[in-house]
Amino acid sequence: MNLKPQQDKKLWQFWIDRGGTFTDIVGCNPDGEILIHKLLSENPNQYSDAAIQGIRDLLKLSHEEAIPMTQIDVVKMGTTVATNALLERQGEKTLLAITQGFGDILRIGYQNRPKLFAIDIQLPEMLYSDVIEIDERLDPHGCVIKPLDEKNTEKQLQQYFVDGYRTLAIVLMHGYRYPEHEKIIATIAKRIGFTQISISHQ
Repeated sequence: MNLKPQQDKKLWQFWIDRGGTFTDIVGCNPDGEILIHKLLSENPNQYSDAAIQGIRDLLKLSHEEAIPMTQIDVVKMGTTVATNALLERQGEKTLLAITQGFGDILRIGYQNRPKLFAIDIQLPEMLYSDVIEIDERLDPHGCVIKPLDEKNTEKQLQQYFVDGYRTLAIVLMHGYRYPEHEKIIATIAKRIGFTQISISHQ
């Protein structure tokens, strides 16, 4: 009688690196063999998603066959697409919503001067395209100093939506700790039609 615990059946494992140009797929089959595959990240005439196609290729599946999920243990994926978009400023234009009076706080920054005596100071490019100042204010304890002007906020957001903005970053004073106003603004933005909303407290 065999009293040893039965080992789990070995399954496929995949590690994927999706870049702006190529997607690299590393697979480990049930026998422990390492397989490497490379595809163009964008090739719409051949496949809709490079990562999925890479898995299909390593499993030697036809276009009609479904991926057998029961044969896969794990899929881990990393990507530099977002990093590249930031570095190359190729992402969607972003609107920053910040507490009134702080519209230029990120532009001012820390006033670091790596080249102290430089006459022509080169400021870093901002990640957002434009900024609106929200009429509201909470103190460090969450007490309302100035109530959120929801009507004016909606009017401001609506105007930028008409101008083509779909991405919004909401960063209010003390919002990371007391997010009530940020949540209201996010709800308004979603109702207007913004498709990507990032909030500092999340």
